[in-house]
Amino acid sequence: MPVPGSDALAREARRELCENILPFWRRHSVDHQRGGFIAELSNDLQPKASAGKGLILNARILWTFSAAWRLTKSPEDAKLAERALRYLETYFRDASSGGYFWELDPEGAPVNKLKKIYGQAFCIYALTEYHRSFDDPAALTAAVDTFRLLEQHTRDAIHGGYWETLTQSWKPCEDVRLSEKDLNEKKSMNNHLHLLEAYTNLFRVWRDPLLEQRLQELIDIFDAHILNPAKSHFRHFFDDAWNVRSDTYTYGHDIEGSWLLVEAAEVLGGKDTLDRTRQTAVSIARAVLQEGLDADGGLFYEGRDGTVILTDKEWWPQAEGVVGFLNAWQLTGDAGFFQAARKCWGFIREKIVDPVHGEWFWAVSRKGVPDHSLPKVSMWKCPYHNSRACLEMVHRLESSPVTNL
Repeated sequence: MPVPGSDALAREARRELCENILPFWRRHSVDHQRGGFIAELSNDLQPKASAGKGLILNARILWTFSAAWRLTKSPEDAKLAERALRYLETYFRDASSGGYFWELDPEGAPVNKLKKIYGQAFCIYALTEYHRSFDDPAALTAAVDTFRLLEQHTRDAIHGGYWETLTQSWKPCEDVRLSEKDLNEKKSMNNHLHLLEAYTNLFRVWRDPLLEQRLQELIDIFDAHILNPAKSHFRHFFDDAWNVRSDTYTYGHDIEGSWLLVEAAEVLGGKDTLDRTRQTAVSIARAVLQEGLDADGGLFYEGRDGTVILTDKEWWPQAEGVVGFLNAWQLTGDAGFFQAARKCWGFIREKIVDPVHGEWFWAVSRKGVPDHSLPKVSMWKCPYHNSRACLEMVHRLESSPVTNL
């Protein structure tokens, strides 16, 4: 039986997705002149013509409209998903070495041919989602081929896990950073989190023994190396032997990882792993709730040693916070987690949703003041976190199963 307020929350999530997020991307993201999707729009929707087209934006648009179509059944959403698929396969795919380029110029020519494994993971995730929605065997084949390339070239057979970045021809390179703000280290939490997410989605539709083994290994890597069990936070950067090279954590990644680990274990189906990940998820969610959630319901960005060190509130941790707290509520029946999810959603509605130009602001200050200098659409500002949060809310709240550990 739904808890009080869950039906209304589900309706609000459905409305936000169908009346704000999806219409924004349908209306503003298509690049009618040069194909694919516009690479960058300012907060007030001015295009930046010189911006390069990023793999992450294209793959996340592909995932979003593929996943959303199962809810909306909109022909326009199906058309946009197909547009993203065709652009990915026509322009981003590396026909000579396999995999996908990191960035193209505005006309669609590759300008950064590195194989950033984070980007390859999102291609697997999105291609699989397209197959799930539209039963497209070619999309599944592309996802499987990418998985096999990663297993062939990017897995560390000695210490386990996966490298961050390789050259176009899958060779080691000096600068392996995902972005300029990241450390130049061999392995990261972020890379492994999204490989976990991608492999989970692929295993839903392709029950391959090697994939099953690697998905289990990824869960075990989080237990053995990435999770700091004493603090219930994820460590961020590591050398090749998993020695820790960083001392901060981000509340958004913590809470996102909490529910993605449970999802992976559920897809795998092993009781011991599922029990373990559920306990871990609740522990992480409790730590984020106690330390990272502001009184107004907004999730802070970064912490260290139990203290918040970056108080800005970006859009994506808010989205993941709602899902992670709902997941913890479903696992425990603890109404405090449900109230945290509702409070975080209230913050999104009041401070993160842009009432003038649509979609969500990239970030607001601790006081809730939007940073209008940050783009509404970019290589990193994509529809995936917020659309997925709404889809998860609808799914979880309309069924609202509570496990009660």
